[in-house]
Amino acid sequence: MAEAESVIGTPDVDDEAAAPAEQPRGRRRVVVLFAVALVAYLLDLGTKMLVVAKLEHQEPVRVIGDLLRFVAVRNPGAAFGMGEAFTVIFTCIAATVIVVIIRLARKLYSLPWAIALGLLLGGALGNLTDRIFRAPGVFEGAVVDFIAPAHFAVFNLADSAIVCGGILIVILSFKGLDPDGTVHKD
Repeated sequence: MAEAESVIGTPDVDDEAAAPAEQPRGRRRVVVLFAVALVAYLLDLGTKMLVVAKLEHQEPVRVIGDLLRFVAVRNPGAAFGMGEAFTVIFTCIAATVIVVIIRLARKLYSLPWAIALGLLLGGALGNLTDRIFRAPGVFEGAVVDFIAPAHFAVFNLADSAIVCGGILIVILSFKGLDPDGTVHKD
């Protein structure tokens, strides 16, 4: 095995005969990825259904004074409401992210990466569901946002899952941990 990398859960071996066995040992973490994605997706879907049923066309609900409110907002654009004319492009990007994550799952042996990718997958599926099934039409639907902190953009649980998954991926990358379980120490 190369001196600059090792596999989590396996001892460092200096023997050259062990070089062909560089594949990570252990279980693939696909079940964790899809379980995290399912939980994130269902939480997002459930809260959006509740928001549409109870908050839409109503006054905002104050959760923590003026610091945090729940308010139903339909967002046809991306973060901060930008790019309203590009809803179809955002739909294609979300679909591409989903396909990439599913393909990457075949080589997934790292539990932290499974969690991070599961968050991304669940969030992407949540917002993609809105873009496909909500008005004004297929692939042009507006995403339901409802969490409104003071002096910040209104967002939803799918957005939160995507951001948390992205932050976790950045941390894992800086630590040198790859999705296949290898660790780069250089």
